[in-house]
Formats: sequence, structure tokens, C-alpha cells
Amino acid sequence: MVRSDMACSGVMFSIDTETGFKDAVLINGSYGLGENIVLGAVNPDQFYVFKPTLKKGFKPILSKKLGSKKIKMIYTKIPDKPTKNIDVPHEESLKFVLNDNEILKLAKWACIIEDHYSAKAKKFKPMDMEWAKDGRTGELFIVQARPETVQSQKNFNILEEYSLKEKGTVLLTGLGVGTKIGSGRAHVIKSAHEIGNFKQGEVLITEKTDPDWEPIMKIASAIVTNRGGRTAHAAIVARELGIPAIVGTENGTEKIKTGTDVTICCSEGEVGKVYKGKLKFEIKKVDLKKLKRPNTKIMMNVGNPDQAFEFSFIPNDGVGLAREEFIINSYIKVHPLALLHFDKLKDKKTRDTITELTASYKSKTDFFVEKLAQGVAMIGAAFYPKPVIVRMSDFKSNEYANLIGGSGFEPKEENPMIGWRGASRYYTGNYQEAFALECKAMKKAREEMGLTNIKLMIPFCRTVDEGKAVVAEMKKHGLEQGKNELEIYVMCEIPSNVILADEFGKIFDGFSIGSNDLTQLTLGLDRDSELVSRLYDERNPAVKRMIWEAIHKCKKNGVKIGICGQAASDFVEFAEFLVKCGIDSISLNPDTVIKTTIAISKLESKLHRKS
Repeated sequence: MVRSDMACSGVMFSIDTETGFKDAVLINGSYGLGENIVLGAVNPDQFYVFKPTLKKGFKPILSKKLGSKKIKMIYTKIPDKPTKNIDVPHEESLKFVLNDNEILKLAKWACIIEDHYSAKAKKFKPMDMEWAKDGRTGELFIVQARPETVQSQKNFNILEEYSLKEKGTVLLTGLGVGTKIGSGRAHVIKSAHEIGNFKQGEVLITEKTDPDWEPIMKIASAIVTNRGGRTAHAAIVARELGIPAIVGTENGTEKIKTGTDVTICCSEGEVGKVYKGKLKFEIKKVDLKKLKRPNTKIMMNVGNPDQAFEFSFIPNDGVGLAREEFIINSYIKVHPLALLHFDKLKDKKTRDTITELTASYKSKTDFFVEKLAQGVAMIGAAFYPKPVIVRMSDFKSNEYANLIGGSGFEPKEENPMIGWRGASRYYTGNYQEAFALECKAMKKAREEMGLTNIKLMIPFCRTVDEGKAVVAEMKKHGLEQGKNELEIYVMCEIPSNVILADEFGKIFDGFSIGSNDLTQLTLGLDRDSELVSRLYDERNPAVKRMIWEAIHKCKKNGVKIGICGQAASDFVEFAEFLVKCGIDSISLNPDTVIKTTIAISKLESKLHRKS
């Protein structure tokens, strides 16, 4: 009855279907009637909206991912064949099926529907919904609502961690479903007539699945499909069965041959990987109810927004380091100055690539701002209302040059590791206008999306005057320290930061020790050089003395200090040293949080008994 054949349609969940994160609405959409998206015949657009700040009147669209949307189903006038699939023009497939206002409207409806059924059931009741847009009137409709039955039944007190113990050749990638790993002999099935040949424990490789395939899906060790998104039939059934699946690979049935041994890995983020061979993997189970929280705050280093919801279930006190570099490298890919000065680019291939990447955005700079804001917001929302400390960009000039269109805007430096990086870029030189875009993105995440738990951190700040100049530059772009709960921290990673900690502490709200660079600069070695790598050790007495001094000065002045460097993740004894120094927080890689939490709790008990 809703003429979505002339517009678009899709499915929507009031809970994240991958992780069970309950504070997000997930919306999938494609052109035409909804059958293609339900059957997994099309790779849809995907949107996430954050419920808590949406309900407060903010506009928290956390993520917008473009699907390929190659076909759409429309009505015909043929009585015995009422619908048919037609190709979607390429330029149309490069546009999102919904605008921001429509995304927010659907998300608000999802919250209303969830609240209604939760009140009726007198318990949290996440919902699975279908929506459609009428192409004649432009109106949106909810056409179905039913309870979500997978993630809402999950026991979140038991944490399962899957990790590969071997490296392998990646044969194929797609959207990973769940966080598990499975392996077995690949069996390519292109038609339902071949289902009878499928054997227990094999990996099903196919175009797409439908309910007729469920008997063999139940005996598969993993599933891989060419088509479909997170709400496709294959993805839904895989979640229910608790097996890993990778959907939307485009060409899995061509790339993988029957009889090949493969490992299906969904534990490395949103991108699922098909590895050649049966690789060894490990499963760790932790009862979170029995995990004692230490007095030292245990935070996490989170770079990949796609893993943020999943990591949020690990007991933590927030995020001590969220790097912009991963977001810029993986989601934006383009040098910000190439977007600001697109008309000056001479290389046709570069111009064409940027044009395609930014096709869905009003302007090329909007693309940078929105993508960066959303990447940061995904992490901010996952850990809300706990603090999430976002480090402003810290690429070296050679790394910036590797971004699309970057080589024409970057100098060639003999030693970029100690060259034009971090704070030095923000207030002078040609990068100053690009830093304005970074500030705009942070302002959008904090003020438009309501994620005021996001704190900002300045890397590689060499002098006190440089610190003042950066804070002034941020204020110029609407990021005023102290306003709207904004705190600005500084990385403590240069000897000058330690020596002049009293002075830096008057400018910034806190310090975070970067042990990698502090080791490099204390010992006078290039950490990229293999020739002196044998001397690189964060546990060197000189480095530890620097760290002790920084913590001691901050404690004396009542200024917060934590660490986000690699050393605390790599060496439990180093984390114990930090606790003895009286550090406020330790930020760790997610895979080391549990073991370090246990070690620190034991140490604190021991120190308490001694005192």
C-alpha cells in the first residue's frame, strides 16, 4: 500500500544487532520494495543513531555507511508477475536513500515503539521494525514491529573473547556478523537444488540465503554470502545460531572454491575476513560479575569506531585514547587540504576518486567534517557518559602525504618522527585551515550530537607558548576550554613536558603520558630505526624516572595524569610500577584490560595491607 517502489524501504532495530549495545538505533535502507533487503539480495545503506541524546533533542547520527544498492524491486502491470528487479543507476547508488531528517525521524519512532512495548512488558523490550517511504507523498511509514529475539536474550555477564593465534592470507572481506571465528572446508552452493550435498561442519559459501536454506545453515561452521547487509536473512540466522558469518562480499562464490579450507574471522572489527586454511584461534571466557574494580581508573585505547560498541562491554572507566588517525585513514582517506583546494588538483585520477567518495555530501569539506565527527561520536556514544579522550591528529608529514591528494601539500622531511607533527601544525603553516575542519568536527560531535563526554587532547606540544597558541586557535573555532564541560588535555611525551609540567599544568586540564615518544626522546633514538631498536625499552630507568617525575608534579599541583602509551599494555609489571607512582588512570589496549585489571586489583590490595 505504501509506494516504496518509487522511493525506498528498509528495516530498523532499537538495539545493535551485532553487539547488543542497547543505546543505538540501527537503520538499513535500499531503493524500492522491502523484499530485497529482507532476503539479503541487496547491500543496503546503514545508519546508527544514539538514543540517549536523541531523546534530549540533539541530532546524534553516529554513522552513515553507503551500500552498493545495485538493484531495486518495483511493481509491474503483469498480473502473474507483480514485481521485478531493475538496475539502480550508478549515480543514484552513490546517494544515501534517506536524508538526515528522515534518519532522525525513524530513530525517534523506534524509541517511541520500544518505550511503548517496554512499558507494556515492564522490562526492556528492544524491537525489530520495517519501514517504507511513499514515493508519491514523501511520507515515511512503519509497516511492522515485533520483538528483537537474539541480542535481548544474551547473557552480558559472560564475556567471550575470540582471537586468532596465527597469521594467514586474506582471500575475501565483507561485513562481519558477530565477533566469533569458525573454520572448515568451503562448500560453494549456487542453487537450492544443491543443498542436499552439504555436510556438517562445512563453511557455506553462497549468493544469498532464504528460509529454505535453514536446515543446512544449522550444521554449517560459518556462512559467507555475496549479497546482503546486517539485517539480511543469512545475518539474522547466523546470530540466532551463534556462528560467524560474512555478508556482502560481492564475489565470494567466485573467489573461493569448494574443498578449500578456510577460516572465517569476525573478531577483528566490522570487516569480516576469510583466511586461507584452518588457522588456530583461542576463546577466552570471563565472568564479569567476579571482576573486582581497582581504585586506579582502567581506561581503553580505542581507534576503530566499528569496534567501540563491542569494547564497551569490557569493564572500563572510559577511553583514555581515541586516535583521529584511524578514522582519517580508514573512513576519509583524503588529505583535508585536497578537499579544501580540490580545484587546484591536477591529477585526474585523484580528482575522480575524491568526487566519487564525496558524492553524497553537499561539499567536499562537509565530507571530512561529518566523517570525522561520526567516527569520534561512535566511540563517544559507546562509552557515554564516561570520559572519552580524543587526540587531535598526529600524522607525520610522510603519513599525511600518503593520503589521497596529500603529496602536493606536504614537505619532504629527513626525519618526520621529530619534524612537523602534532601541535606545530595547528596554529601556523598551510595545515592551519585543515585544523579548523578538525575543530568543526569535534564541535559537531559535542554540541550537535550532545556527546559532551568527549574531551580533547593535544599531541607533541613542545613548548608552553605552543600550548597557549593551540588553546587560542581552538577557541577561535568554537572549542572554548571550560565551556559546555570541555576539557583539553596534553600528551606528556617530550622531556620538556616533564621538566615544565608545572607550567603546562596551568594551561591544560590534564596530562596523558605517551610512553612511545617519551622513550624515543629520552633515550635519543628513532623508534622507526631497526639499527637501534635493541635499545628501545620503556622500562629503561631513565624513562621510568621521567614518568615518576611527571606523576609526582601533577599530584603536587592537583592536576589529572594518566598514561595511554603501549608500555602498560605490553608489560603488567610496568602497569604495577605506575600504580606505585600514584597514577590516576591507565589506558590499555582492549585485549589486555581484563588481565591488567586483575593484576592491579591484587597489587592495590597488597599495598593497602602494607599501609
